[in-house]
Order: sequence, then structure tokens, then C-alpha cells
Amino acid sequence: MSNYNLSKSKNRNKKENDSYSFFNVILNKILITGLLTITCMIFLKKDLSFKKMFYDNVIENNFNFASLNSLYTKYFGGTLPFSNVFESTETVFNENLSYDSASDYMDGVSLSVGSDYLVPSIDSGLVVFVGEKDGYGNTVIIQTSDGVDIWYSNMNDISVDMYEYVSKGGFIGNCRDNLVLVFKKDGKVIDYKKYI
Repeated sequence: MSNYNLSKSKNRNKKENDSYSFFNVILNKILITGLLTITCMIFLKKDLSFKKMFYDNVIENNFNFASLNSLYTKYFGGTLPFSNVFESTETVFNENLSYDSASDYMDGVSLSVGSDYLVPSIDSGLVVFVGEKDGYGNTVIIQTSDGVDIWYSNMNDISVDMYEYVSKGGFIGNCRDNLVLVFKKDGKVIDYKKYI
């Protein structure tokens, strides 16, 4: 057999193994997710103490989904094995927070920014709230992997959706003149001076 045919045969075998591996990864993730879901459903249905613990820790308390996402990514990779196919390698928006002055506002700080200011994310995390908050206006809450909820309030336009992962410096939306930030962990307000 010639070297050319041998090389061609090896390439074909490699492609077949890669596609088998790709579908094997997808199948394993589906099976693990299904198994975990069914197990939780059985325990929630049968065991009242588990149901109470689940309710107290996930629904009553502010469960840190961003850290769960970090653990999942660390041990299992992305949610879809082909997600990097759809991601652009070109950075579109990657900015740092900039402002002219800061003053205390309710539980956080009001930052004086320019008109139609493009708001960057201070840290990477998962969007856990998008909507109106009393006294704060349109608000986006991003939960970081260390459990800190960062509120971005007084927004005009919001460019992120619930459960979207936002990278540090990523575009959240825009605001006019003042951006209000609040930092909370476990429901308690944290001093904003450590973060801005």
C-alpha cells in the first residue's frame, strides 16, 4: 500500500473517531442531565425533608447559579460541545467602567456618566434579573461566580436576557447621565468601594 493511500486511510479513521467522540459527548451530557433531573424529581416527590431543604436553599435563598455554571464548565465543558463553532473570536465590546463622580444612592452608588453611556459589565457572571426595581428603575442583576449580585440600575436600554452569561467588560445596555450600582451578597449590601 502506498504512503498516500495509508495517509488517506488514517485521515478517514481520524474523522470517523472525531465524529463518534462528538456524538458520544453529546449523548453523555444528555444522559447525565436526565439522570440528575429524574433523581431530583424523585427525591422532591418522596422525601419531605429533601423538598424543604431544596425549597429553602434554592427558592428562598439566592442560589448561586453562576458558581454552578463555573463548576459545570470546569468538569464537563460548555453546555454544548459545538458552542465554540458559533462564537465569534472577534471582540466587539470590551470596556472598563468609567465615570466622572460618585455619590451614595439608597443601597448603592450613583455614578455620573455621559449621556447615552454604554454600560460594561464589571465582572463576568450570569444575568439573574432583568426588569423594574422600585426606586432604581430598569435594572439588570448579574450574579458573579463568587456569589456577588451586581445591580446595574437606571438603564434606558437593556441588551442582555435572563440567564445569559456576560463576560467582564461585556455590553449590558446603555443609560443616560447616571448609572446606579448596588453590590449584594447573600442578600446583604456590600460596600461598593471595593469594586469600582
